[in-house]
Formats: sequence, C-alpha cells, structure tokens
Amino acid sequence: MKKTYEIALEISGSTAMWTRPDTGDCPVSYPAPTYSAVKGIFESVFWGETAEIIPIRTEICSPIIYHSYQTNYGGPLRKSDVMKSGGSFQLLATVLLNVCYKLYAEVVPIGKQRKELINSNSKQWDSRTNSPGHAYQAIFNRRLKQGQCFTIPFLGWKEFAPDYVGSFRDTTFTQEDMNMVIPSMLRQVFPEGFKSKVHFVYDQNVRIENGVLVYPKKGEA
Repeated sequence: MKKTYEIALEISGSTAMWTRPDTGDCPVSYPAPTYSAVKGIFESVFWGETAEIIPIRTEICSPIIYHSYQTNYGGPLRKSDVMKSGGSFQLLATVLLNVCYKLYAEVVPIGKQRKELINSNSKQWDSRTNSPGHAYQAIFNRRLKQGQCFTIPFLGWKEFAPDYVGSFRDTTFTQEDMNMVIPSMLRQVFPEGFKSKVHFVYDQNVRIENGVLVYPKKGEA
C-alpha cells in the first residue's frame, strides 16, 4: 500500500465557474469545484511528474450565489461563417460570486507504468529520493507559504483569477448549513493523467453534507 501525504490550501475569488457539461450552450456552474479542478489548482502551485495528486474533499466556506454572466467568445468553437467574418459569439453563463473553499488532497507516488512516460529530468529527480510523495508535500508547503506558483491558479475559467491562495485563514468557516446532492458531477476528462487520451468520467449522487463535499475514491463512483 502506497503511503500518502496530505496537502491543503484555501482559495477565494469574486467569480468562479465549475462547468456542468449537461447545461450546453449556456453553461451553469456546479456549487463546488470538480475533482479535476481541485487537482489542477494544487498542481498550479507545484507540478511534478513523479507524484499523483488525489483530491479528497472540498469545504464550501461562503454562501452559494449564482449570477448571470455574459462574454464575447472568439475561440475556435465558433461557427465557420462567424469565424470567417471575424465575429465573436456571445456566451451566456451562470457563474458563482464571492466564492471561498478549503481544498484537501493526498499525494502518492506514480506507478511504474507512468514512470516510463516521464522526462529524463523527472526520472533523475525521482532516483534521488526514496519518498517522492513526502518530497512533493514539503516543496508544495514551502511554495504555498512563499506565494510561488508553477502556473497562475484560476477558479474554473482562466479569466476568473483568485484574490487569495494560501494557508487556511482564521476568519474562514465552513457553511455547515449547506446540504445537497449533485446527481451527476464531472470527475475527469483525462483520468490517466499526463499524455492520456480524452475519456469523460462522472461521479454519481455526490453529496454535500454540512458544507463538505467528499470526492468518491476511484472505483466507488
């Protein structure tokens, strides 16, 4: 059994969008970040190929406030005639306002098959440590304390930057009166990690109890 090491952080911001794929052209946000979104936030602080980040739970620390959001989309998913004319697509969405979460995850070493895919620098780093999970935890905590990032973290959509990413604050409390069930929640799009193929995976009947969402373990969904 692989030894695990826990990491945690708090993140907040004025706007967030954890997209529900079933809401189509006018997307609506889940009330809490998806498994893959939490994984991405941790990896934005410190990304390493030799360790696997496994989200455990999210604590919702602010009331859920939905808000209508409009923006002009100019990306490759526009219709061909709109792209030729140089026009944009007006995207309507339902986002969250004034969000705050406490996020928790475990760190475990990657398996032998995954190690075959990592680059030479990562292999050298892995060969110099007997506990890549513990090393990742130590480096992550140091970077979080110093405000260092591998990439800029964001709240679902890249335009929604956080106003705080760091250790838990004494003034932050879980919304213990919040209870609901999410019938189907996107888990991951690339479940096998680095260099894997697209494969949509969902968790069913995900519960938020006393403001806490616990992500199902692999095989429980």
